[in-house]
Amino acid sequence: MYAVIRTGGKQYRVNQDDVLRVESLKADVGSTVKFEVLALGEGESLSIGTPLVAGANVEGTVVRHARARKVTIYKFRRTKNYHRKKGHRQAFTEVRISTLAAG
Repeated sequence: MYAVIRTGGKQYRVNQDDVLRVESLKADVGSTVKFEVLALGEGESLSIGTPLVAGANVEGTVVRHARARKVTIYKFRRTKNYHRKKGHRQAFTEVRISTLAAG
């Protein structure tokens, strides 16, 4: 069984016991979070919600909060004596999918 969930403006296809990185959530480590279910599939059958699947339930447990590797942004224009260097580290939350239920 798999589900398509929506969180942080993105969609993810998840199975039972998957660990995925989502946009940073305001939840403590070890707590349970619920996700919006857009589609639910099992084998050949697929039920698609309008916009959500009624009665479907996907829950996950927060494993950790962290930040991704640094991305360096470097802007340069030759002969103009112009260069800018910036870095960015995106925060994320790691979640382990614990429950997939059709309801």
